Amino acid sequence: MIFTDLGAIRSALAGAVRITGNAVAVENPAVLRGALVDRLAQSAVFASADVREASRWLIRRIAHAAGTGPASIQDLYVAMGRKQISGFTVPAINIRGMTYDVARAVLRAALAHDVGAVVFEIARTEIGYTEQRPAEYAAACLAGAVREGFLGPVFLQGDHFQFNAKKHAADPTVETRAIKELCAEAIAAGFYNIDIDSSTLVDLSLPTLAEQQRENFERCAEMTAHIRSLQPDGVVVSVGGEIGEVGKKNSTVDELRAYMDGYLGAIRARGVAPGISKISVQTGTSHGGVPLPDGSVAAVKLDFDCLEALSRAARDDYGMSGAVQHGASTLPEEAFDHFPRRGASEIHLATGFQNLIYEHPRFPADLRARIYQHLARTCADERKSGETDEQFLYKTRKKGFGPFKREFWEMALGPRDAIGSDLEARFGLLMRKLGVAGTRAAVDRFVRIPPPPGAPPLSLGDG
Repeated sequence: MIFTDLGAIRSALAGAVRITGNAVAVENPAVLRGALVDRLAQSAVFASADVREASRWLIRRIAHAAGTGPASIQDLYVAMGRKQISGFTVPAINIRGMTYDVARAVLRAALAHDVGAVVFEIARTEIGYTEQRPAEYAAACLAGAVREGFLGPVFLQGDHFQFNAKKHAADPTVETRAIKELCAEAIAAGFYNIDIDSSTLVDLSLPTLAEQQRENFERCAEMTAHIRSLQPDGVVVSVGGEIGEVGKKNSTVDELRAYMDGYLGAIRARGVAPGISKISVQTGTSHGGVPLPDGSVAAVKLDFDCLEALSRAARDDYGMSGAVQHGASTLPEEAFDHFPRRGASEIHLATGFQNLIYEHPRFPADLRARIYQHLARTCADERKSGETDEQFLYKTRKKGFGPFKREFWEMALGPRDAIGSDLEARFGLLMRKLGVAGTRAAVDRFVRIPPPPGAPPLSLGDG
């Protein structure tokens, strides 16, 4: 499946895709949307360096030629803040493994329900343990869009580009530089949506809310200025901020105002505009849920009144799209209807889909056993006293996606299709409940796909 050299790519493209200099034209969509894009997607991940880079370059430009590509959700969120559109909560989906297959399942569900507002995201920590750098993740998602014939923008998002509190305390310059470098890498790959999470730096021991939030809003303002300096011409990257670390105490409207008033002053002092388009809050969830001894997940008491009040303040007082809910994928189905009713602008979903993959009856039992054995060896220091095997594996199996990435990609077609079909059904259900079915027209109204930048890494054209 993987291309071995550039000549093999050129031969495979003949009659389907024509490259002239920096321009790419799709001549035979039917041929492209088959084994050819499958091979490009896999080569973008596993091929030698030159073939990998060429495959990524091609995927992005083929996507644009086919009517899709990376875009910023900024203008859609501005319209939400102005109350020009409402009634839906945008799902932001973290894909930790089987990325090409999962992206295809998301996009099939989007096509079936006329969805334009859906985000593909990956967090700073996930980039590490899933071994997916931004350019690789982008290529897999964009190839999925081409494969499924999805038209319109693909929203790629850097989720939780988070300040590590211990590293920041030890050397704030080094930690800040690391996040700035990650932002630059992500934007170059087409991530035109980035959530800066400096909520880890909030100090609740200080006497006033403004003092508690100061390090948080100052660092977010600094990162906003950095992102604005990197964004391509014609692109306004959508930036998100965060006031409540997920899994900690619930956020309040007063905290939101203290953060936003400080943040707006900080970006004005830097001569930066616009500011953040949304704000992440804590309302009672935790990332991945809380596993019980039998491996099931504890019920969550989510404060929807809190979420509604925070979303209203974000829109009415600051013109943002609303509040963002994290850690929600393991909630019961009936909970998801509440998010659009309560005005949440975005909801982040990850672990529930990971659970579906690992626990699927068609998931290869031998692969799961090898992953679990690997985790028992390599993550033993993460095991807490008294924790059952089920609890330990529930919390650590996300770290199996990186070391076993190739096995996930090369899983037999039967299990892959079965898992993809059930994921598609799950995505479709969530899209309906979150109110994003039928949002294609709104996205087309407010969002434009910018042209891809940059010349090919090596000559691929035919003149």
